[in-house]
Amino acid sequence: MIYEEIPVQTEGSADYARLQVFIQDTPLDRSLKRKRRPLILICPGGGYERTSYREGEPTALHFLSRGYHACVLRYSVAPVHFPTQVLEVGCAVRIIRENAEKWKIDTDRIVVQGSSAGGHLAACYGAFWNQGFLIDRVKLGAEELRPRGIMLSYPVITSDPEYAHMGSFENLLGEAYDTLADKVSVEKQVTEKMPPCFIWHTLDDDTVPVENSLMLTKALHGKGISAELHIFPEGVHGLSLASPVVEREDGSGVQSECARWIELADAWLERLFE
Repeated sequence: MIYEEIPVQTEGSADYARLQVFIQDTPLDRSLKRKRRPLILICPGGGYERTSYREGEPTALHFLSRGYHACVLRYSVAPVHFPTQVLEVGCAVRIIRENAEKWKIDTDRIVVQGSSAGGHLAACYGAFWNQGFLIDRVKLGAEELRPRGIMLSYPVITSDPEYAHMGSFENLLGEAYDTLADKVSVEKQVTEKMPPCFIWHTLDDDTVPVENSLMLTKALHGKGISAELHIFPEGVHGLSLASPVVEREDGSGVQSECARWIELADAWLERLFE
């Protein structure tokens, strides 16, 4: 396996912004049928004030076990504000494409995954990949920036104060909150160009209410976008894989029934990649 950390720098980026790259060896002899692999680009959560370990490397290692490449984007957080984070996702896609031959990546099968605030970032990228501000600054064409799919775990979606995780939006927007809150309320930005989405959430989530995923799914359905939504009755926010692999020191972070989400996501990816 190849492991690298590559700086990700664009307008406004913090000096720590980087892409953690987990690339499987893909021999070119006759020992494997597969010559190029799909890649999952992971955006961990953390309320735009940090990026979680639990939602990064453990998720990447799971997708490696499924035969995919994976990258974890350690994007800039507060006091860095929008749109820098979305631009960093675009820069990560550019890095992936620039190294596609060396790393044997199937560039038609790049999926962006995100959890919580990272889910908001992934969903924003799904809504904005073909917009001029991203194309102009990342220096890639729209079709090169297009993701094959978006995969979301308990995502922050809406800036509606009734359901919003306000801390995420305040960290993301700073003093521009009043003018940009609607711009980054993803359910209001869905178009017919949004890629297919896989979404999961829990009814018990009292940090990012389940209405965030419901509102996004309704918006996707309204635009005719393929969406798969799974809602589990129990489980707190921030479960990541929800398995003992990501158990916290205090014993929390494990919810066995929710741990099935990754199997459902694996099946969704197989259908998406057919």
